[in-house]
Amino acid sequence: MRIFYCSVTRIAIFLTGLLLAIPLMAEPLPLKRAVELALSHSTVAASAAADQQRAAAAYLESRDQYLPQIVAGSGLGASWGFPLSLEGSAPSIFNVNAQSALFNPALRSFVKSAKEDSKAAALQAQDQCTQVMQDTVLTYAELVKWQSMLGQLQESEDEAVKAVGLINERVQSGVDSSVDGTKAKLAAAQARLQLAQAKGAADVLREHLSQLTGLPASSIEPVGESIPALPEVKQDDDAVTMAVQSNPAVNAAELRANAQTLRAQGEHRGLLPTVDFAAQYAVLARYNNYAEFYNAFERNNATVGVSIRFPFFNPSQHARAQQAEADAVHAKQDVKAAKNQVSEETLRMQRMVEQLAAAQEVADLQYQLAQSNLQSVQVRMDSSNVNIHDLEDARTELNGRYGTLQDANFALEKARIGLLRTTGQLPSWLGMKP
Repeated sequence: MRIFYCSVTRIAIFLTGLLLAIPLMAEPLPLKRAVELALSHSTVAASAAADQQRAAAAYLESRDQYLPQIVAGSGLGASWGFPLSLEGSAPSIFNVNAQSALFNPALRSFVKSAKEDSKAAALQAQDQCTQVMQDTVLTYAELVKWQSMLGQLQESEDEAVKAVGLINERVQSGVDSSVDGTKAKLAAAQARLQLAQAKGAADVLREHLSQLTGLPASSIEPVGESIPALPEVKQDDDAVTMAVQSNPAVNAAELRANAQTLRAQGEHRGLLPTVDFAAQYAVLARYNNYAEFYNAFERNNATVGVSIRFPFFNPSQHARAQQAEADAVHAKQDVKAAKNQVSEETLRMQRMVEQLAAAQEVADLQYQLAQSNLQSVQVRMDSSNVNIHDLEDARTELNGRYGTLQDANFALEKARIGLLRTTGQLPSWLGMKP
């Protein structure tokens, strides 16, 4: 029996190690799914959601002061002589106290301020989520770029290695000089460098995407076709106004400024009269000497009424009001700064899109010319009008133009995605709710 148990244990250990040794199969990961996973896995989005929940709870705390706060308890204690109070109330076997605000101008302003803060926190959380979206989209798009380049770069390296072998034979036979051999080795080394850079960049981006989505890096396989077509950017569009009106960060700053203004208003209203509702019920004990000092004793007692206060002199409240006014002024200046920053960034990106589109067109035309040149050299080489060096030079030029074109495409794509974020259109472009 013991031998059978040991055998089963060894088999289980062997199967477990075999399963762990099998690499995870990469499954296609569309862009929208990657963004959804990033939003659910992001620590930034989780922190923003916690801040939003905290602001909402602070608003409820202020608003609920208009609801009666009921406290039940007991004030048991022995009395010697006249029954003194325990924590402001007469000694009692059981008591219930209720209190709430009825008329409080300062509290009304504080409630409105807390509501504005809650809305601002929601917009701030939206802005943080948009930032996570942008990071995920750019990482995904750049990974697609390098993935698409790997095949071309691998083919270029293979061709460069073949060229090194051919030119070495020509050097040994005396047709080419040693300098030609060194040039061929340099071209092969450059091809290996470009391939290594592409593989390294793809691995780093896949790891970053893994951290964003929570998926294993080895299981991430981006799908280039899942990236939606980017909308056309027109230079005569008023993107600046759109960004200022729809940008969550700007709207959050405006709400915070409103909240600070209402808070300053509330501090000033702290010098106005207030009316509170108050009620109390208590069951008194005979051993507290009430019968000795009062004409009549009643075990069950209740009081219902209002508490009215008229603040006449409160210098510290004046100081708090002045501090709140200074905070309100500071918040309004923050709004102006946020609008200026968004306006400048949006205009810069809008103009950059035009420049990068022109650069992309130039890179595309240069790549087409390099392709045509290579085809021409290959045709002439078949007719023995050119040598192998002309062919390798044409291939080297084509590889360089290909890399330049891919970089120009991604730079233009990155600028357009950034413009979508500043104008608040990134979620709708992804087909998601803001």
